[in-house]
Amino acid sequence: MLESLIFSISITGPIFIVMALGVWLNSSGQINDNFIDVGSKLVFNVTLPALLFINVANTPLHSAANPTMLGIGVIGTVLFYVLLEKAASWWVSEPRDRGVVVQGGFRANMGIIGLAYCFNAYGNEGLAVASIYLGIVTIVYNVLSVITLSRWLDGGFNMRNTLRGIVRNPIILSILAALPLAWFELGLPGWVERTGSYFAQMTLPLALLCTGASLPFKSLRSNMRSTLVASSFKLILMPLGLTAAGVWLGVRGIDLGVLAMMCAGPTAAASYVMVRAMGGDAKLAATIIASTTLGSIITNSALIGGLHHWGWL
Repeated sequence: MLESLIFSISITGPIFIVMALGVWLNSSGQINDNFIDVGSKLVFNVTLPALLFINVANTPLHSAANPTMLGIGVIGTVLFYVLLEKAASWWVSEPRDRGVVVQGGFRANMGIIGLAYCFNAYGNEGLAVASIYLGIVTIVYNVLSVITLSRWLDGGFNMRNTLRGIVRNPIILSILAALPLAWFELGLPGWVERTGSYFAQMTLPLALLCTGASLPFKSLRSNMRSTLVASSFKLILMPLGLTAAGVWLGVRGIDLGVLAMMCAGPTAAASYVMVRAMGGDAKLAATIIASTTLGSIITNSALIGGLHHWGWL
């Protein structure tokens, strides 16, 4: 058991140390909101796409794409979305808050926290597997988020704009560009790989610093019931459900680890942006992000430690 605890801390510990550094740098005035905004845009538009492109392009597709794992991610996300819709209608009294709770309960921070987990656990091989998962499940996240928010917030956002955003998403475009190279095992020219690596190596440290610095701790005391509903699904029910499905269907090793770590992350920061754009309760969205980020320190360590203890990773 001690060995499993050390293993889980070795994966989750560095991530939260860097995030805590971001909190301290922001509170001490060494970085500000402008740095967070510019840094986050740089990660989303440049460094993260470079990281994903290089890792997918250099990995044979047949070894990175496990159809069972991907199917669990897609189908499981849809099923938990349906459960969340029902739970929100029962337990969230304010109708306009229900879409915020639903999105906060299923939309994981895969592009930053999830990838960092997978890299700490498995290195570049884990990043390649996680990149394929990220590209596919991100599309599901965006579509379901628009459906639930439009349903409960009386529109203000439409599916056409969402689909246009998916097509133009730098993360998805970088993965699609790398897939032919991975399929035919063509590899990358040395100079392309070295240049891309300069940007790719910036991704996780910069992203984690910005994530920590942007956490809205002041909002943690508000909307506790709605936050508890979203957090319970995001940190406990959904990770356990998808991981159990993976174990039951025979997914093991890196594939099971990636499935667990990608769905077990805290609520994605993108959920706040979407709620704010559609006129929802942005403060509630921020509260869910902050609470799940703090709670995931415990739940993710327990999940990873348990899977290691039972020999499934």
